[in-house]
Amino acid sequence: MPIVVNIDVMMARRKMSAGELAERIGITPANLSILKNNKAKAIRFSTLEALCHALECKPADLLDYVEE
Repeated sequence: MPIVVNIDVMMARRKMSAGELAERIGITPANLSILKNNKAKAIRFSTLEALCHALECKPADLLDYVEE
């Protein structure tokens, strides 16, 4: 998939655990894992907004496009 999710990179920069992030944005750790591991087929804008707020970043910091 050409869209790469960099949530784990931003979590490391913010020294935040997956459990803490999941709690802050209101999703289950299992769903956060699906997002982090590039297994998600879609993401809600509300979830993306919550991620950006919790990680103090922009959507471009979380999502990247890499040609195959």
